[in-house]
Amino acid sequence: MKALVNPDLYRPIVRIIDDEETVRNSEAFTLRVVGLETACYATAEEFLEKDDLRYPGCIILDVRMPGMSGPELQQEINKRGIDLPIIFLSAHGNIGLAVDTLKRGAKDFYEKPVEPEKLRETAARLVEENLQARRKQYETQRLHAQYEALTNRERMILKLVAQNLSNKVIADQLQIQEHTVKIHRGNACHKLNIRTALEVHQFLTRIGELD
Repeated sequence: MKALVNPDLYRPIVRIIDDEETVRNSEAFTLRVVGLETACYATAEEFLEKDDLRYPGCIILDVRMPGMSGPELQQEINKRGIDLPIIFLSAHGNIGLAVDTLKRGAKDFYEKPVEPEKLRETAARLVEENLQARRKQYETQRLHAQYEALTNRERMILKLVAQNLSNKVIADQLQIQEHTVKIHRGNACHKLNIRTALEVHQFLTRIGELD
């Protein structure tokens, strides 16, 4: 699992990637009016080189730019596993292109000039979605780290507990004393702050240790 940082330590940023300075400035002003922080890049290459991906948010991406185009950047973003949602903007209406970018994961595709209110609403929504997704990933990673800190025996017993097996049955399967199972089970549950077999099952499912 890729190491994540606590997203709440980083203020969300809307990345604006467009080769036209007037467009970048206009979109940035539109978003800052409602309190959305922005970062502007003139090229896709500049974004890839300089952007700090620890900051959650979203991307407003022009289709046609010198060098790497918007769709080409989208493919690179997907290749690198960058989770920032994309809003495409294009001065040239192209249904086929819009469909292709949406199939590759873009969230919206608008023709320029886009209505300021629509841009603000979409950007704010995607910023919040990205922030919530990162919070969920971060919490899952935190819980998984707690699980990995358990002993091998504790992890083994928890997986059997998740099957709703009794201490006696677990002891028979592992060929150990039932009292030993109780001790390991109690220690593991205490470390994870869970108690019941149902909670164990839910915990292991959440961190991907159960199908």
